[in-house]
Amino acid sequence: MERIASFCVNHDVLTEGMYTSRIDGDITTYDIRMVIPNGGVYLEPAASHTFEHLFATYARNTEYADRVVYVGPMGCRTGFYFLVRDLAPEIAIQIVRETMDFVLNFEGEVPGTTRIECGNYLEHSLEGAKAIAAKMKPILADWTAEKLVYPEA
Repeated sequence: MERIASFCVNHDVLTEGMYTSRIDGDITTYDIRMVIPNGGVYLEPAASHTFEHLFATYARNTEYADRVVYVGPMGCRTGFYFLVRDLAPEIAIQIVRETMDFVLNFEGEVPGTTRIECGNYLEHSLEGAKAIAAKMKPILADWTAEKLVYPEA
């Protein structure tokens, strides 16, 4: 079997940021790395879960909603994947930056957190999601399309 693209990334040199993981036709997968892999600190499940709900809600309510394919956490708890169709890298970066502001400023009931709407509705942390966004905001502040390339070993 072929190794999948994400297993070919050198996680020993990867830092927080946003990277192009792969391009499959018109779909681009972005790797939004929020903690240093294998660094001993990982995204807390409740915080990550709430961040996912807010990220997906925001991205799917932008003017580019029809180009958002998927928003979801990495199993290793070090970040999120953001899949888009036919979207310029600069716009993808803009959406992710705006997501950080949306999460930081969010007040009220987190979308999709009732028992009917969510398969793990009791495990959420808005404060934890805000902490993730607060950490990522300065990291992504000057991110450009040129920085979307994974670091070399």
